[in-house]
Amino acid sequence: MIIDLVTIFPGILDGPFRESMIKRAVDQNLVEINLVDLRSYTEDRHRQVDDTPYGGGCGMVMKPEPIFKAVEDLKNKTGELPTRVILLAPQGRSHNQQIARELADEKHLIMICGRYEGIDERVRAALVDDEISIGDFVLTGGELAAAVVVDSVVRLLPGFLAEEASTEESFTEPLLEYPHYTRPRVFRGMEVPPVLVSGNHGEIARWRREQSLEITYRRRPDLLEKANLPKEDRNYLEKFKKQQS
Repeated sequence: MIIDLVTIFPGILDGPFRESMIKRAVDQNLVEINLVDLRSYTEDRHRQVDDTPYGGGCGMVMKPEPIFKAVEDLKNKTGELPTRVILLAPQGRSHNQQIARELADEKHLIMICGRYEGIDERVRAALVDDEISIGDFVLTGGELAAAVVVDSVVRLLPGFLAEEASTEESFTEPLLEYPHYTRPRVFRGMEVPPVLVSGNHGEIARWRREQSLEITYRRRPDLLEKANLPKEDRNYLEKFKKQQS
């Protein structure tokens, strides 16, 4: 996969992709991540990427010309490779695990990191294929949102994680993940649940499933509304709800 991040502050994104597992994915050629300085596509001596909004109002709006030039140039560099252009924006669809899996199947992603009061609407209308938001809050720019999306996508690429590591996670299905424990067995009076050291794999699997159901019910009951749970899970939840009332 090739991921191009179009930004006026490439330094913000330099660190996250030079550390930990993402760096390993780059080193193993699972993904190519390019930080593209939007100012390099300007033609004036001030390298201006923004201007005042028509109709008045506070703040500045990012100009369409350099963004169009950047995206068209990046598409030309990859030739016939299918490309998806994504704008990180508050108006976008809320990012989740399903979208991350969807994007992980793409060959070339171009992510536009907005700034200031926003981007000229003609970019959205004629250039952008998708818009993504990472939550109902406002950031100073799209760079950190882009880093979050990239991290969630790259870790799903074949060869990045062991298969079971990516299938037994929160949001892989509409449930939160069960608790994890490691050594020591007792820490400050807190003991690892006995079932986890019992050696009974069937009981361990059942305990983990029940814990996922309980945690999801307590913390994210909205996820259960769209979960297609088997009868055994539904029966357990009904029993658990009665215990809580």
